[in-house]
Amino acid sequence: MDRPLTYMDGETLMNTVLPPIRFVISQLLPQGLHVLAGAPKVGKSWLSLWLCLQVAKGEPAWEFSTTQGDVLYLCLEDSYSRIQNRLLDITDDAPPNLFFATMSEKLHSGLEQQIERFLVVHPDTVLIVIDTLQRIRGGVNDANPYASDYRDLGILKELADKHRIAILLIHHLRKMNDDDLMNMISGTTGISGATDTNFVLRKSKRSSNSATLYCTGRDIEYRELSLEFDSAEHIWKLTEDSVEQPARPQDELVFFLSEFLNQRRYFTGTATELAEALDEFAGEQYKPNVLMKKLLRCQQELLEQGIILSTRRTHDRRELTLRVGCVGNDGKNDTGPVSDLLSQPSQLSQEKPVPPE
Repeated sequence: MDRPLTYMDGETLMNTVLPPIRFVISQLLPQGLHVLAGAPKVGKSWLSLWLCLQVAKGEPAWEFSTTQGDVLYLCLEDSYSRIQNRLLDITDDAPPNLFFATMSEKLHSGLEQQIERFLVVHPDTVLIVIDTLQRIRGGVNDANPYASDYRDLGILKELADKHRIAILLIHHLRKMNDDDLMNMISGTTGISGATDTNFVLRKSKRSSNSATLYCTGRDIEYRELSLEFDSAEHIWKLTEDSVEQPARPQDELVFFLSEFLNQRRYFTGTATELAEALDEFAGEQYKPNVLMKKLLRCQQELLEQGIILSTRRTHDRRELTLRVGCVGNDGKNDTGPVSDLLSQPSQLSQEKPVPPE
């Protein structure tokens, strides 16, 4: 096959507006392929069922917001009677956009096609949970188990990436302890290596109602969530998060820029000059290099507020331009002359803006 390599230079990549990674559960579960591993009967299924409910309803999972959408839960070790009993233990209001199946084909034998067909019928799907991973795998006769693990999970990752959904695989831990909990995920490192995020649910004692959810991944910050199982409600409740919430969320910058451009409508200059202007306008201090990176990261959010960012290099400096674009009836940004934009009324008060709580 003589197919040329597709590539992009660094400057173009930095300035290209790409769709942001979609988080099904903010800061915790992005689009992609993920594994939730734990010892047998530790409470993985209770946790995954509750997460499915929260996403289907669009309600927070602990302190994290969710993206509401259709959810498919493949409960391949359960019957509908057991699922019904668990639902009744957790809730009295199961949503119609949460779907269950107790049987499916295996990988390489039709599962991929079954998922594709489900997504055609339910295009608003955001999350698929497969409980358990081993149930969808055939006998492994490969001389290289690592390659087999990586190849099997690669099929599911390709599906998740193609449709921008999250696929969560429920899996087991080895019995042998390891200083790195992620090495305790059953199978070869091909499993943990092929996934975007790995979660390990572990109790200090089998009889304890307390556990820790260890979270690590490509698109999330490492964190440890201390959980307590409420036996009356059958829900894992959050008692402590090892990560403090950031003092300055990224959308705060979008807010300040929106207010800033409501007054000026247009800005051209270096990142240093913009940082100085924001300090004078709102009393907010940003380091120029940090500000530039934040701007590039939140281009999509800026566009949603009608703000267009562009950059260019001159012989002695790198300039950025921020301007307000009018959104036409076709939903596209129409960047007319700045003089036209300046004639538009401004709703900005003269007081320094205060970001929303």
